[in-house]
Amino acid sequence: MDYNMNEPKFNVTDIEFDFDDGNDDESYALTVDEEIALRDSALGVWEADSEDDLIEEITAAAGWCIKSIDYDIQLK
Repeated sequence: MDYNMNEPKFNVTDIEFDFDDGNDDESYALTVDEEIALRDSALGVWEADSEDDLIEEITAAAGWCIKSIDYDIQLK
């Protein structure tokens, strides 16, 4: 991943997606393994302008809304 030196880097240490968001019993429910894989893919370092941008970036990449997120800001 090529990082822009002007954007802060956020190290996502824990995340929970809202897998119930709009998911009725007849839609595309994920398996537990799919949920874990999706969560694991969102962990790690992300570039974003702000916390709101970070949430938008991850939501767009994952396709699911975020219920909760923990991260550290990487200074260097």
